[in-house]
Amino acid sequence: MAQTIGRLSAIKVTRIKDPGYYADGGNLYFRVAPSGARGWMFRFTMAGRTRDMGLGSYPEISLATARELADKFRPLVKAGIDPIERRRDDRAARRIASAKNLSFDECARAYIEDHEAAWRNAKHRAQWSSTLKQFASPMIGKLPVSAIDAGLVIRVLKPIWHTKTETASRLRGRIESILDWARVHGYRSGENPARWKGNLDHLLPSRAKVRPVKHHVALPYTELAAFMADLRARRDGAARALEFTILTAARTNETLGATREETNVPDKAWTVPARRMKARREHRVPLSKRTLALLEAASTHATGDFLFEGQKAGRPLSNMAMLRVLERMGRTDLTVHGFRSTFRDWAAECTSFPGEVVEMALAHIVENKTEAAYRRGDLFEKRRRLMDAWADYCAKPSSGEVVPLRGRNARKR
Repeated sequence: MAQTIGRLSAIKVTRIKDPGYYADGGNLYFRVAPSGARGWMFRFTMAGRTRDMGLGSYPEISLATARELADKFRPLVKAGIDPIERRRDDRAARRIASAKNLSFDECARAYIEDHEAAWRNAKHRAQWSSTLKQFASPMIGKLPVSAIDAGLVIRVLKPIWHTKTETASRLRGRIESILDWARVHGYRSGENPARWKGNLDHLLPSRAKVRPVKHHVALPYTELAAFMADLRARRDGAARALEFTILTAARTNETLGATREETNVPDKAWTVPARRMKARREHRVPLSKRTLALLEAASTHATGDFLFEGQKAGRPLSNMAMLRVLERMGRTDLTVHGFRSTFRDWAAECTSFPGEVVEMALAHIVENKTEAAYRRGDLFEKRRRLMDAWADYCAKPSSGEVVPLRGRNARKR
């Protein structure tokens, strides 16, 4: 074999111009294509079949390098291993290894791209990116996602666990989701180091102990009569939106996004589409006489699709508008969301409506999966009686007459 290897020289290779194959020996050939392109070929026979394996173009691959490659592949042929298949497998293995070296930041971006379409609003998407960029990226962003362990997760969370507890808790959940995504895609293996139960709960104090959960402040239902009388005396659109929110036990965003096409006056119903619901399920709301009157008054002055318009024509109220009403009423101790708790307390203490009817009025998901599977309807008529009773309770101290909304020109004065 030694006598048949080394037929070519570096100088001779530079002088070869005519198309053809020029043997160096030991399965190595220098090839000049009809187009003039030049390169190296490893030719071998296996199972009675001759194959040519390209080793690279010349002069990028020198004679010496081509000989080294041929020396690497000849033993494979002798062992009955196809060098072309082996090279393909090696390249695939390198691609997999390279993929497993994806950084945490790269996986985070991919996760957000895969999931952001399902997120409810732009604010949520922005919060995802901002918390990761501010707190996680400086510590673990450039590290391979396969290298993230519990110690690194703790280093990210610990500095803010006691001072920004809510943010830290959400950040932990986001890191956990990204690492789960990476594991499913084969970029890491093993347990998720950001998992709380049975893992980080042994290393960090619970969120409740660090910073007790503060529930939305709720007005006692026994004080609701006086509050509603004060609210109805106010003539701005935001006050009417707040009253509508209270009477329907809705969430702030559900009211702000309410449009004409969502309401059905003949059926006395308001249908909130799934995309605007927290549970991502369509929700029908029975409308009492008072809420219908509020809708009629709002529709009279609305110039666009939204029922409760802000200062700009065709645009909804801001998400702070109803909170500002509470501030003007001197009730900075209350939140808009807290009136849902007022409704829940009233229903439990003052009525005999079943709990599932009340929970469905609040658009809560039925926790019991078996019960949820058998319940096909939305208890709409039962909820209608509930919401009528709630409206009557809220109207006790007043005449129940709708306070007319001022026109757009009056609002500007």
